[in-house]
Amino acid sequence: MEQVEGSTLDVIYENWRGYQAKLRDCIAPLTAEQLALQPAPHMWPLGQVVQHIISVRAGWFSATLQDADAAMNAYMEWGQRDSPARSGAQMARGLDETWAFIEARLQRWTADDCAITFPDEWEGEIFQVSRSWVIYHVMEHDLHHGGEVSLILGMNGLPTLDL
Repeated sequence: MEQVEGSTLDVIYENWRGYQAKLRDCIAPLTAEQLALQPAPHMWPLGQVVQHIISVRAGWFSATLQDADAAMNAYMEWGQRDSPARSGAQMARGLDETWAFIEARLQRWTADDCAITFPDEWEGEIFQVSRSWVIYHVMEHDLHHGGEVSLILGMNGLPTLDL
């Protein structure tokens, strides 16, 4: 296991970057048939889970944190039940581009920047969420759904995230 030197946040962000790369690498070569795999008939197929990861990243970091970006606006549309199927290569690019958008902000935001709050609506109620909360929430979302991706792949005898 490689040890990362630096502050706690440096270590967390570096390991999140590594996780992102492992997720991208296991998705990129998948076929349309593999991306259609589901753990059960009533559950999302693999490709929809990955598109959901991409759209949530874009939504929180661009829309909620009020950092408008045309590419992120397009990614916010991914992962819906009516979203078109996308190839493994397209999803790998989406993972890379949304990660680059996130990472650029992680590298420049100070602790004071991360304390700034933004309005977010949930079930009809408006909450103030800080950048720090959004960073953690998106990271936990990546890990949660990345686990689903790994489970679906493993259930079907395909290579999983190399953790």
